Amino acid sequence: QVQLVESGGGLVQAGGSLRLSCGASRQSFSTYTMGWFRQAPGKEREFVAAISWGGGSTNYADSVKGRFTISRDNVKNTMYLQMNSLKPEDTAVYYCAADSTGMVHTTARAYFYWGQGTQITVSS
Repeated sequence: QVQLVESGGGLVQAGGSLRLSCGASRQSFSTYTMGWFRQAPGKEREFVAAISWGGGSTNYADSVKGRFTISRDNVKNTMYLQMNSLKPEDTAVYYCAADSTGMVHTTARAYFYWGQGTQITVSS
């Protein structure tokens, strides 16, 4: 079992930046594909970004390409999401997720382990 804990959420003005972190409880973190998803009130959970176990492959939702960067540090068992040029429509609860199949999935159902989520609010 993998426990995931997100941190770094908060309130930021439009155009600002935040960095989310996702810490994992297991040393086998380096074998998991990791992803970020978000869910706004009244909307379905949507894919944001994903990164392969070694960090060599990434995938982004079109809505965040060029603004968000996903990365990971397998020594620290931590994944990051650097979010720049934030927009009010980025407001949501952000979740990190882990998948052991080795594929860089973009659908929520492919991920087995989830964090509790962290709120990001972008004011206009």
